[in-house]
Amino acid sequence: MQHTTAGQQRALWSSTFAFTVCFAVWTIFSIIGIQIKKDLGLNDTQFGLLVATPILTGSLIRMFLGIWTEQYGGRIVFSLVMMSGAVATWLLTYATTYPQFLMAALAVGIAGGSFAVGIAYVSKWFPAEKQGTALGIFGAGNIGSAVTKLIAPMVMVAYGWHAVAKIWAVGLAITAVLFFLFTKDDPGLAKRRAEGVKPVPFAEQMRPLKNLQVWRFSLYYFFVFGAFVALALWLPRYLTGAYGLDVKTAGLIAACYSIPASLFRVVGGWMSDKIGARRVMYWTLSVSVICTFLLSYPSTSYVVDGIKGPIPFTLAVGIVPFMVLVFVLGFFMSLGKAAVYKHIPVYYPNNVGAVGGVVGMIGGLGGFILPITFGAMNDMIGVWTSCFMLLFVLVLTALIWMHFAIRRMDMAKHPQIERDTDLPEIMAAAEQGR
Repeated sequence: MQHTTAGQQRALWSSTFAFTVCFAVWTIFSIIGIQIKKDLGLNDTQFGLLVATPILTGSLIRMFLGIWTEQYGGRIVFSLVMMSGAVATWLLTYATTYPQFLMAALAVGIAGGSFAVGIAYVSKWFPAEKQGTALGIFGAGNIGSAVTKLIAPMVMVAYGWHAVAKIWAVGLAITAVLFFLFTKDDPGLAKRRAEGVKPVPFAEQMRPLKNLQVWRFSLYYFFVFGAFVALALWLPRYLTGAYGLDVKTAGLIAACYSIPASLFRVVGGWMSDKIGARRVMYWTLSVSVICTFLLSYPSTSYVVDGIKGPIPFTLAVGIVPFMVLVFVLGFFMSLGKAAVYKHIPVYYPNNVGAVGGVVGMIGGLGGFILPITFGAMNDMIGVWTSCFMLLFVLVLTALIWMHFAIRRMDMAKHPQIERDTDLPEIMAAAEQGR
């Protein structure tokens, strides 16, 4: 089916803008949570749970939203998700106790489910050779996290956190209305309706999830997206605690991390189309291992027995090296996020909603689990860099699994394939009728 360029561009840019607004709402607690923490006297574990709770909801519903998008179309599902998120964000302002805030955060999290909707919707408009770039552009909506970190602190200081929640809610509601009015049903859905074809049953959509490959992709995304979200939420707290920065400065630095980690997802999609998603994943995980290892080194004081007496000195990652390492980490995470989702429409073209939803769900769960773990490790270990120690172990595990899985497939299934051939799994998938 030929899709018009105008229709493709409208679907892509409307979805990208809508996802940006959704992501800004989804991460709202990274800023207003700092004030709520002070108001309620929360410890780091409680704070980590609060900022991560919206991520839980947005992650768990992704699989279902992805399947519903395949069945009923992204236009209606995306609009309903945004309107529901807007209502929940407005109602957040009525919470007064910690349990109430947790319940409100669960409801706000529905905005994060928009990712699975957009992936399924946008991919329907583009051929396989352009899906990496298109999904990379859509995924750049992660920049909504930076929007919150740049603007929300100023609004919160001037008018209080209630104003932030209400303004963000109104913005999301307006976006929902505009999206519904100015977008069209994807070509696949329009064709099915014209031919009277029924939607693919839920059970059939779920069938590819029995493949271990899907869960390997999920681990990659647990790091490249889950850790990105976790750091986007955690960095303001980390910078105010570890380096003594005020909330405005910490929010600005965290936004500077989120912006490249979002925008360069477009580059990751383009690179995945041109040089291969597997090669991009190798770069992503390898560089991330190096960055997290360096960031995990805690500030340490030493005393050397010198000739003329003790010589004290300290090894620590200063604020400037920290920023450089975090920005490099964010850049390669952005490439990896696009590379993971380049795989899905290639291997599972008829199950993008289900597979993409599951991978997105696992990645989103990383954004939920990791901030809580960061806070718990702070309380138990008492070392600020413990969060990067955890990320180092996680990304090293992903790199090892990916490497040996690819090598085993190369040698067992297709020994004639050169070792640098990209995505050898495609041939295996074709043979298995996926």
